[in-house]
Amino acid sequence: YAYSRRPTVGIGGERLYVNQLSQAELDELASKRPILTYGKPKQAPPSDFVPAHVAFDKKVLKFDAYFQEDVPISAEEHYRIRQVAIYYFLEDDSMSVMEPIVENSGIPQGKFIKRQRIPKNDCGDHYHWKDLNRGMNITLYSRTFRIVDCDPFTQVFLESQGIELNPPEKMIFDPYTELRKMPLRKYVTPSDFDQLKQFLTYDKQVLRFYAIWENANSMCDEKRSFIIHYYLADDTVEVREIHEKNDGRDPFPVLMKRQHLPKTLVDKKKTFPSCVLEISDQEVQEWFTAKDLAVGKSVTLLGRTFFIYDCDKFTQRFYQEKFGLDFQPVHIKQQPPEEVPQIIPPYNGFGFLEDSLQNCFSLLPTPPKKNIIKMLENDHKVLRYRVTLESPDPIDRNRCFILSYFLSTDMISIYEPPVRNSGIIGGKYLGKTKVPKPGSTVENPTYYEPADLIIGATVEVFGHRFVITDADEYVLNYAESNPDIFPAAALQSLQDHFAPRPEVGSQQGS
Repeated sequence: YAYSRRPTVGIGGERLYVNQLSQAELDELASKRPILTYGKPKQAPPSDFVPAHVAFDKKVLKFDAYFQEDVPISAEEHYRIRQVAIYYFLEDDSMSVMEPIVENSGIPQGKFIKRQRIPKNDCGDHYHWKDLNRGMNITLYSRTFRIVDCDPFTQVFLESQGIELNPPEKMIFDPYTELRKMPLRKYVTPSDFDQLKQFLTYDKQVLRFYAIWENANSMCDEKRSFIIHYYLADDTVEVREIHEKNDGRDPFPVLMKRQHLPKTLVDKKKTFPSCVLEISDQEVQEWFTAKDLAVGKSVTLLGRTFFIYDCDKFTQRFYQEKFGLDFQPVHIKQQPPEEVPQIIPPYNGFGFLEDSLQNCFSLLPTPPKKNIIKMLENDHKVLRYRVTLESPDPIDRNRCFILSYFLSTDMISIYEPPVRNSGIIGGKYLGKTKVPKPGSTVENPTYYEPADLIIGATVEVFGHRFVITDADEYVLNYAESNPDIFPAAALQSLQDHFAPRPEVGSQQGS
């Protein structure tokens, strides 16, 4: 059938409402089904079923809450407020509680209650989203949480389901955490003196004074030298000790470290432990300044009295420009130390005399210096003599010895040749050593020299007397080649000893 179009606007373009269908008529036409001749109309099929895990997928209700925890072992806090977030998952009606992590809190934070269906009571019921609202307390596993607010999605969802929400509450913060965030109050009255200007003006400028400390309480009544440094940048004082060689003191350079030194203290009770507690600004009435240090005056620093006798050029120029003072050095008369005579103990007989004498000169003895040139020139040069032992025992008078004199070191060794069936074991009688002459002292020892060893001379070796009876020809050759060492009498005795002797038969014939 043809559908006739009715006019919707009239003359002039005005809209006509006469020929239009009303809303009720349109709704009736939309829901009305035509009745066929052969029976009732069929009903429209129902809409498709959508499961809850699909309809409410990724739809989570979030509530902001907190709970109070007791702190029984702390003197600074009695309870602690911990903020949490309660999540309700609509797809399976499960819940989880998360605590935001706070840096340096010392508390294990993060997942407080894992995702699960939380029981509501002992009857087996579980929490539903209808049980959650703002401004209420909820108990989860014996822990009571106070819900204060929710996010916009949760608010819209609950209102769409016909739940009337309570007004939001203000989140409560931990009082101890907020106290730690507050800056410490310092009631310090600002000073009119500009310390930054003083630092920038006098940085690296130091006044140097030379002083002595007369320690009257010391047993030796000594005078020790010190250097007093006054730093103009911050008005601090430092005292350093001047160490001298072999002064017998530990090399600690600083006597008083760099610090502000008090000049006048506030009158306190006698029980105030000033020797234990550090002195603060409240106990000091006046500090040391550059005006208190002057050449020729004594100054007491922490109970020690120092006499200032000189200063450097910069200090003189500073006081002359700043205060109009001209410092002149004060001459200090110091008595020379008393010379203690060195007494050398007697020789104890151990080792060489020079080696034992080194123990009296130093704590770490060093070997005596050797004549290297003499050792090189006279290397392997040995003077040998035959000697006999001078003894009242007739058996010892028949013993013969070989005395060797080493020219490189002026040492003497004695060897006794073994004689068969003599009953005396031969061999080394005396090792290489220097033999002092009889009557020599420890301070000025005198040793045997080649000029002392002549034919018929007596050599005393550590209490034993030996008589020289013979010598080898090398002794004569060495004496003739070095006449400046041997006197004329010694050289003549050696020449007469080695002169050829006439035979007995020829003398009788003549």
